[in-house]
Amino acid sequence: MPSGRTHDQITLGMLPGIAIVALVLSRSASLTLSLSGAFLFSGLMFGPDLDIYSIQYKRWGWLRVIWLPYRKVLHHRSWLSHGPIIGTILRLVYLGVWLGLGAMLAGLLLSQVWGVPVNRQQLLQQAKLYSQQYLPEGLAILLGLEIGAMSHSFSDGLGSLCKSTLKRLKL
Repeated sequence: MPSGRTHDQITLGMLPGIAIVALVLSRSASLTLSLSGAFLFSGLMFGPDLDIYSIQYKRWGWLRVIWLPYRKVLHHRSWLSHGPIIGTILRLVYLGVWLGLGAMLAGLLLSQVWGVPVNRQQLLQQAKLYSQQYLPEGLAILLGLEIGAMSHSFSDGLGSLCKSTLKRLKL
């Protein structure tokens, strides 16, 4: 299994190719930036190794405490953390719950403590409008997150395969 530094090098090394392919296929700067940024975020901070005390986990700084329950529940390299699609979706849902709790707390503080009126219905309508307006960018972000996670899992699998092959050959 590659080290955190090796995973970072893989992510940074792949980034130009990912950006070029995205630009050629989409012919859109915003889609390319969305996909490439999500790929970079996934590779450096939001990848499968959030299930252990890893460099990705440490990069969250004081916010890393939100990942403690995730680490406690998931076994390292399980299909729930390292599996295609499911790992990324699970991390997105998990982070979404924390963001939702933070948004509710912020709304409560704004309305109850500082007296700022918060119209939840209007906020939900605005979020729906933005999600429709920026659907292609949202899909590019999802794809970028998944490509970043899969580059990590693939390199883990390749590293394990090489180790076991060398062990069998006793090299």
